[in-house]
Amino acid sequence: MSTTAPATSHADDARIHDLVGIGIGPFGLGLAALSEPLEDVDGIFLDQAPGFSWHPGMMLDGATIQVPFLADLVTMADPTSRFSFLQFLKSTGRLYPFYIRESFYPLRSEYDRYCRWVAEQLDTLCWSRRVRAVEEEGEHLLVVADVLDAEGAVVGTEEHRGRHVVLGVGTRPVLPPALAELAEAANTSAADRPTGDPSDPSDLASPPVIHSSRYLPAREQLLDAGSVTIVGSGQSAAEIYRDLLEDAAARGTRVDWVTRSPRFFPMEYTKLTLEMTSPEYTDLFRSLSEDRRESLGREQRTLYKGISGDLIDDIHELLYRLSQGGAEVPTTLLTDTAVTAARHDAETGEHVLTLEHGELGTRREHRTRAVVAATGYRSSAPALLAPLGERVRRDSRGRLDVSRDYTIDDQQRIHVLNAEEHTHGVTAPDLGFGAWRASVVLDAITGREPYPIERRIAFQTFGLPADDA
Repeated sequence: MSTTAPATSHADDARIHDLVGIGIGPFGLGLAALSEPLEDVDGIFLDQAPGFSWHPGMMLDGATIQVPFLADLVTMADPTSRFSFLQFLKSTGRLYPFYIRESFYPLRSEYDRYCRWVAEQLDTLCWSRRVRAVEEEGEHLLVVADVLDAEGAVVGTEEHRGRHVVLGVGTRPVLPPALAELAEAANTSAADRPTGDPSDPSDLASPPVIHSSRYLPAREQLLDAGSVTIVGSGQSAAEIYRDLLEDAAARGTRVDWVTRSPRFFPMEYTKLTLEMTSPEYTDLFRSLSEDRRESLGREQRTLYKGISGDLIDDIHELLYRLSQGGAEVPTTLLTDTAVTAARHDAETGEHVLTLEHGELGTRREHRTRAVVAATGYRSSAPALLAPLGERVRRDSRGRLDVSRDYTIDDQQRIHVLNAEEHTHGVTAPDLGFGAWRASVVLDAITGREPYPIERRIAFQTFGLPADDA
């Protein structure tokens, strides 16, 4: 079972693990599950959280993951694994209901429960460990971690040594500069009002300006705000808009949706396009210049940052239903519109967003009492790598320079999971590719292929084929 050690315990100073994993999200957890049956892999995995939790702020009722159930933690590397999603269903008495449901796409809450089920069976997981540094120590790497109590206070330290380190720290929520400044101003304004009067809309104790990752805990406050503006173009923005709209209309709360994308575009699901989440396309993407990869990454947003077609249709159906009989729906949907500036009006308690239309170049001010920024996530080089200095490769923008085999040092001992979108393209965040990447990492650690690596999976050829003989 996954463990949290007592505050007074310390790691075995003499033990050198084959693998020290830092971060236990789905990709780190998948690597741990695939490592578990391998006798030649001694691994330990650390995370600062008290236990597994996957996007708790977006665990909306009825929301599904956007990949089929085969994109679980292990199946694409080992279909016989006891940690598969189908095994989870069988163990929890849900296999036949899932079969009768006839959908490849698990509920998001069900996927989270599946991951927790896997985590509970692994004794290599150590929670409440916040890694503060990775250092060189002779031929191996030293990982220094703070031990946290239930309140998150530091109560001890541990040292773990490993021949390989795998970073699975994931991505962090991103607020555009204007909204980041607005959030800071709103929080400062709230702190200056020690006693908010909930009956006075100009005196909200905490004017909500949040990232979508914090949506569910703030939902009731958003509905009570009187007006909410959602900023963003992807699935999270659409889910939040759909989730708020019906209840908001009944309460007289206005819900607006602003996106700088030229349209509310659907995610691309056609089969030959999906082949871009393949080793072959990754090879092509990896071979391009840094500048070309950067521009191409922006062009490929629809491959994994769009909205499911069913949800777009459901939103239109809801708007149609709410507007029947000539009823006015308190909402505005704006495309090709960017938030270029934002400020908080302390007198009215409103947030004032400056909107600019991309094609027209026109500007206007938009007032709202709450803002939800569904503006995505971004990976970064974690500060814990600082002691390694120049051993860690970086590109011209200071990002991790990830090699084709997912390492960031010439010694090929420091591996990354989902920190390589800028070097490897659309496969980086794809849940279905996590087991493939873990197989490559385990190949490097063991010197063999414990799980066969399928290097050619696409029918099409990316780039030009070799000259005919």
